[in-house]
Order: sequence, then structure tokens, then C-alpha cells
Amino acid sequence: MRRSNRAVLLSKIYLDGPLSRHELTQLTALSPASVSTLVAEFLDEGIVEEAGSVESDGGRPRVLLQVAPTFGHVIGVDVGETRVTVELFDMSMAALAKADYPIERASLAPQTTVKHILDGIAAVSAQAGVDPGDILGVGVAVSGVVDSGDDGLVHAQTLGWDGVPLRSMLRAGTDIPIHIDNGAKTLGQAEMWFGAGRGVQHAVIALVGSGVGAAVVAGGASYRGSRSSAGEWGHTTIAYGGRQCRCGAKGCLEAYVGAEGILDRFRDANSGRVAEGIDEESAIGAIIAAAESSRTAEKVLTETVGYLGAGIATLVNLFNPERIVLGGWAGLALGSRWLPEIRAAAGEHALRRPFSQTEITLCQLGPDAVALGAATLPVAKLLSDGGVRAARGDLDPVRGPRVRLITA
Repeated sequence: MRRSNRAVLLSKIYLDGPLSRHELTQLTALSPASVSTLVAEFLDEGIVEEAGSVESDGGRPRVLLQVAPTFGHVIGVDVGETRVTVELFDMSMAALAKADYPIERASLAPQTTVKHILDGIAAVSAQAGVDPGDILGVGVAVSGVVDSGDDGLVHAQTLGWDGVPLRSMLRAGTDIPIHIDNGAKTLGQAEMWFGAGRGVQHAVIALVGSGVGAAVVAGGASYRGSRSSAGEWGHTTIAYGGRQCRCGAKGCLEAYVGAEGILDRFRDANSGRVAEGIDEESAIGAIIAAAESSRTAEKVLTETVGYLGAGIATLVNLFNPERIVLGGWAGLALGSRWLPEIRAAAGEHALRRPFSQTEITLCQLGPDAVALGAATLPVAKLLSDGGVRAARGDLDPVRGPRVRLITA
């Protein structure tokens, strides 16, 4: 019970702070005496610090409390299809260091990925001057389905990863606690905690990049399905018997709105000539830049907006969310220019009533939100454990987006 109360109080301070003791009593339903006692413990342990004061009604000013940014550090890793990005954050999620490792998709072997992650941990720790012993944990965001067992098995069909024991492989090179989850789900946790998802209980955070996925939040909690594979939105069928998808099926949404699908459709429409660019991101950027002068680019992008809107309509009809957040680097590139058209296309395909109840907006945390979300995985573990640090070498099961950490 004590640890549970600590978890409730610490989570409220972290996610909604700075807050006064009086506000914490009102928001958590804990007694004033319990709040006072637990806050004193947190202050003694250094996990919470005072953050100024506010005037009260007729009494002394109320001291505000926040989680101390210097209590520890966390690392977030985004294992993308064109690069592995490793970032180090303090407890306020301020980015302190970053390392990027460009990769060829053909070389995205598990062993290469593990080497990049371990090299990145060492690199960002050195850049920021942080002792690895001060790192609370490393969160890793990957494509595909992540099993919840100790080995951290990753099933990424589009990468050819079939039950890769990623956590076990990383544990051979570091004793820092490792947390692994799907990239769309880490994006979802970041946006629900700090970004465009705040304030709603029913949301879908959509990731459109090289691949396509989604995090579904229902009643304030992440919906993961029976084996954590819920949210594979990119592999819902948008066109029966349509284009070949990397997963092996035909007509998947990803084959039309994922970066590779857009580039393939542009090449087909452009007499076999590929878009200019050194990688997917620059090539997509080149097509977008040419939209006003190239009929081919305009046609491909108009179709892409239509397919994306139809895919979003499916989310509206299936989940009746209050808000759909469009993120991922390709999603942001498209949405920042054609969000009204995407909304209109969604409205053409969704049922009128649920569509009228849904807001469609852009991710607020930018293209690095997946790595930021991955870094929240060890933070979520710390909060749910009431501020007790995980032992070095712990094999923690996957910690998905747990946005319902607070109970009244």
C-alpha cells in the first residue's frame, strides 16, 4: 500500500507538476498527513525538489514541488529503418546528448543494431559527462511486435526479424536496465504525457514514417491486445489485391502512405525515375518541394493524402477517439502542408457522427518523439515503483505506454 501511494503521488507530481501539497491532496484523494509524510520522504531521497511558491487564500504561500531533473538520467533509442538514434535525457526530459548511426536497410541486422545501441549509450554518456551508473534505464523503440518476456523478443516481419532476443543481446553488453517497446507505442506515450494527447482519455497516435503504426489509448490506458500487437494500423487493407507490402500481403495501408510506398509509387508514375535524395527523408522532401511544379509529384501526393485520410477514417470508425494525433517524420511532412486535405479525406470515408466527435491534429513533439517516448519507459518504471531505482542488471518486462498511472 505504501509503495502504491508513493507511485500515485510521484506520478502526479511528475506528470502534472509543479504542484503544492494542498493540490496533491485534492488530486490524489490521499490524506493531508499521508501527502506530507511521503513528500518529506521524496525530498530526503532527492527525487523531488521545491520549485517556488504560489499565494494561497489568506494563508502562507504554498510551496510547489516537482521531480528533480538531476535525480537521474534516462536514454531513449529509436531503431528506425534508416538510422539508429540514441538520446540522453534528464528527468525533466531535457535532451542532453544525441548520437546518430545511419544504416542501410539491408544491413539492419540484429547484431549491427545492438552494436549501434551500445556504442550510442557510451557516446551520449561521454558527451553529457554522465556516469553510466547514474542512468536509470534505456528504452528502445523498434518496429514490430515486442513480447513481454525477459528476452525481449522482437517480431519485425518487414525487417526479417523473427523472435530476435533483443533485450538479451543488449544485456550482454551493459548492466543498465533495458526496456523495449514498439515505436508507435513509445510515440503514443510521449504525446499522451507531454504533447498533443494530453487532456483526453480516448486517442489514437498515428506514426507515419518508413513504416506505419498506431498507439490506441482507450479510457486513459494503452490498448495492447492479447499479445501486445494491437496498433498495426499500417497492415490493415486499404485496397484489396493492391500493391505488394513489405510484410508480404497486398494492399496494406503502409504500401501506399509509408515512405517506401510513396517513393515506389512516384517511381512508377515517373517512368521508372526515382526521386532525388540521399535517403528516404530527403527524397520525400524533394517530392513535396516539387508538388507545385511537377504534375507527377502533385498526383502522387494527392493520392497519398487520400489514402492517409481513408486510413484515418478507419481509426475513427473502429475506435471513436476524441483525438487522432498524426506523427512520424513522414506524417509531419505531409500533415504540416496538407492537414486540412487529410481531414477532408477522412471525413469522406468516416461515419458522420464519430467523425464529428474526433479532432485530428499533428504531433507536438517533433520527429524525435519516438526516442523521447522510448526514454519514458524507464521513467514509467520508476514512477510505478514509487521512486525506487531498479537494480542494475534487472531484466524488466516490456513497459508499454501506461498513461493511467494516476488514480484518484
